[in-house]
Amino acid sequence: MWYARMTAVTFTQLRVFIAIAEHGSFTAAGDALQMSQPAVSRAVRALERELGALLLLRERDGVRLTRAGNLALAHACEVLRHARLLRDEVSASGGDVRGQLVIASFPTATAQLLPPLLTRYRDRYPQVRVRLLEGTDQEGRQWLEQRAADIAVVVLPAEGLRTVGLGEDEMAAVVPTGHQLAQRRSVSLADLKSEPFILSTGGCEPLIAAAARRTSAEFQASFEVREAATILAMVEAGLGVSVVPTLALCGQRFDLAVVRLRPKLPRHLALAVPAQAEELAPAARAFLALAGDPGTETEDAA
Repeated sequence: MWYARMTAVTFTQLRVFIAIAEHGSFTAAGDALQMSQPAVSRAVRALERELGALLLLRERDGVRLTRAGNLALAHACEVLRHARLLRDEVSASGGDVRGQLVIASFPTATAQLLPPLLTRYRDRYPQVRVRLLEGTDQEGRQWLEQRAADIAVVVLPAEGLRTVGLGEDEMAAVVPTGHQLAQRRSVSLADLKSEPFILSTGGCEPLIAAAARRTSAEFQASFEVREAATILAMVEAGLGVSVVPTLALCGQRFDLAVVRLRPKLPRHLALAVPAQAEELAPAARAFLALAGDPGTETEDAA
């Protein structure tokens, strides 16, 4: 009886449900799926009827998942992931790598490190559609854990994940041009301790905090900011000093001084996948192989 009931659930209903959860409204989900709002509503009602539970609550500021909806969302994502994996594995068995590859990254890596690799990947596997999710380092790890992303760019160390080196940079101090530290060849974190500090919450916070503890230079942040460009604008305006990755400085045109840190504070970046690499879709295996992990490349992805 249970099996007969569940067979009435369709992939379309699951896609609509996931899109609503992702975009926060029926209208936005319809736009993303190129479906009318009545069709979206019918799909959700049909899914709720088949599952015998209310999944979504419409509220003034959008849509909220019920407890049953949160449970259903995880399973819906898994069902569609396995369906894609089935299709992609069958295609790859004939030497045709296709499907979708979802990469989670943060802006500095997306802008500076991924484009050359993505260009090579597109040239080699033109049938694969690549989707980029941008967020913080922590959000990328969460998307990977939730299987919303196939691969995530992370800052090492990354316990519990399989990683392939992507690149590295180092952290540097940024201060206003007229600041007393602007003319120095290098500064320590202790030199910044008494200054109004603008702390990055976009992924660098654990690295900076750990270095501060090691050097007994822990400090309280005057501002907490996610976007690197906003941090640089605030430093330029004289609101404080900060420590940012050198990748975040590429292409920026702010009037400020960049000073090396003493001792150096390197940042190692990697592509990360779940430890169960055998569950990776062919498109993800091919991307890792291209990035320099020969252990992931199979004859199908060669």
